[in-house]
Amino acid sequence: MSQGIVTAAYIVAAVLFILSLAGLSQQESAKRGCYMGIAGMAIALLATAFSPDAHGLGWVIIAMVIGAAVGLQQARKVEMTQMPELIAMLHSFVGLAAVLVGFNSYIDPHDVDTDMFTIHLVEVFLGVFIGAVTFSGSLVAWAKLNGKMASKPLQLPHRHLLNLGALVLSFLLLLWFVGAGGSGFALIVMTLIALAFGYHLVASIGGADMPVVISMLNSYSGWAAAAAGFMLNNDLLIVTGALVGSSGAILSYIMCQAMNRKFLAVIGGGFGSAPVAAGTDNTPAGEVQEVRPEQVAETLKNAHSVIITPGYGMAVAHAQNAVASITAKLRQEGVNVRFGIHPVAGRLPGHMNVLLAEAKVPYDIVLEMDEINDDFSDTDVVLVIGANDTVNPAAVTDPNSPIAGMPVLHVWEAKNVIVFKRSMQSGYAGVDNPLFYEENVRMCFGDAKATLDEVDKNI
Repeated sequence: MSQGIVTAAYIVAAVLFILSLAGLSQQESAKRGCYMGIAGMAIALLATAFSPDAHGLGWVIIAMVIGAAVGLQQARKVEMTQMPELIAMLHSFVGLAAVLVGFNSYIDPHDVDTDMFTIHLVEVFLGVFIGAVTFSGSLVAWAKLNGKMASKPLQLPHRHLLNLGALVLSFLLLLWFVGAGGSGFALIVMTLIALAFGYHLVASIGGADMPVVISMLNSYSGWAAAAAGFMLNNDLLIVTGALVGSSGAILSYIMCQAMNRKFLAVIGGGFGSAPVAAGTDNTPAGEVQEVRPEQVAETLKNAHSVIITPGYGMAVAHAQNAVASITAKLRQEGVNVRFGIHPVAGRLPGHMNVLLAEAKVPYDIVLEMDEINDDFSDTDVVLVIGANDTVNPAAVTDPNSPIAGMPVLHVWEAKNVIVFKRSMQSGYAGVDNPLFYEENVRMCFGDAKATLDEVDKNI
């Protein structure tokens, strides 16, 4: 395959990647966006494997077959509730690849021109640094999401100074690395510092903020891929990495706004650990009122308008199909049913949207928080299914709450609120929810799928 054909293939692949991102921005076009991304990656892989500069094609094909087999196996067995941790693990692979490419480019710089050698050394250093931070940080995120590591933040003394010290020391090692014409000792020391830095960045973040962490690590992995592209002189890898890095950063910024977090604090790893103010605790604030599934069904049949606000609990219970069935029956009876989705509901951006689309819930009744928040006061019944922190009124009413200022769904403004939960256990943020003790709120305890199936049968 000539270099001209390879370049043309790269351009086509880059365009497909851009169209893929555009398609993923809307539920209706998301499937088409996925297909475009798959096509772009297939073209990119084939063009790279058969390019004039490629060597050891047999080994490349073997690696691609093994990778494809592992990917297919994981895609078939992983559940939606496990997607965040799977994505974190995949980010770690990208980071590790950038580190390996960096060391390989350092050991064998190929035909780098003398006047470009300094730039090459900077590319190697930065590529290894970003890759190492992404690798260790992603492993910590995976461990927290998988339950192999405590979700509470690591609170080391002077942790911000430790982060700053790691960055300053890495910069000094960069000067040494470049000044010495490529000191292997400086590169190895920096790699160890970057691994520790990435670990500390994510370990210092509380579990409630993991959705933002996943998004930010996605951005890091993109920049790591772009750095690898510079080292390999691969234009497509640079473009693809920049697309992933910038889109991940934009998504992180949007999610920070949705959680009332500061974007720079995300980068510094200094969020998700707000202490509970003095005088506050997580003890129950009152008595709750329970309701049975058959009573819920009767309430729904007498309603004119219903809003459903799903959360991670719906995903864990696999209750989306029961929710879809209830929705269809109520709409047939003329009830106005809509969904209110918080930007960080679940542990992954778009988590609830994917589950509802999988259950064939119409796209046009699935609304974002900003689109539906003003409608709760005119709603007869709100069903809160497995959500907790995203419907907590303390974010609005209690300035001392750890989640104070976080935009939430104002479900408490509705005439009737029914909350489906397994128990009174607090949410991922670890704070009590005063919503459960309001006069217009009823609690339906039990597995969400089992209770919703009972509601479905009685409608």
